[in-house]
Amino acid sequence: MRCQFCGHHEQKVVDSREAEDTVRRRRECLKCGKRFTTYERVETSALIVVKKDGRREEFSREKLKGGMRKACEKRPISEEAIEQSVQEIEAELRARPSAEIPSTVIGNLVMKHLRKLDKVAYIRFASVYREFADITTFQEELQKLAKK
Repeated sequence: MRCQFCGHHEQKVVDSREAEDTVRRRRECLKCGKRFTTYERVETSALIVVKKDGRREEFSREKLKGGMRKACEKRPISEEAIEQSVQEIEAELRARPSAEIPSTVIGNLVMKHLRKLDKVAYIRFASVYREFADITTFQEELQKLAKK
C-alpha cells in the first residue's frame, strides 16, 4: 500500500476497528507523517443478479447504495443509516444458498428496508420499481402503507 499523499510504501497502523464485514485502519506514513484511513473487506464469491429479461450481471454494492441514496434524496436520512441497510441487504443475499439472485428479491429487500427508514423514500423507490402506470396504483400503494 502506498501513501496517498507522497507515494511512500511504508506506513504504520495507528488504529484498527472491526465492523460487521469491514476492518477500518487508520494509518500513518513513515515518510511524510500524514494520516489516512483504509477499509478492508473480506473478498467473497461473486453474486450474480438475474434481471427480469433473463440477463445476468454481477452484484454491485455501489449500484444498490446509489439506488437507495436516490430514493432518500432530500430526506432526513443519514448516510450511516443507508450504509447499514446496504450491509444488511448484502448479508441477507450472501446468506442465500444460491449465488444467483433474481433482481425482484433485491428490490423487495430494498423496499422492506426503505419502509423502515422513511415512508417517502419507500414510495419513491416503489413507484419506479413497481412501474406505477397511473395515479390509481400509486394511491393503492399509499393506502397499503397507511394501513400498516
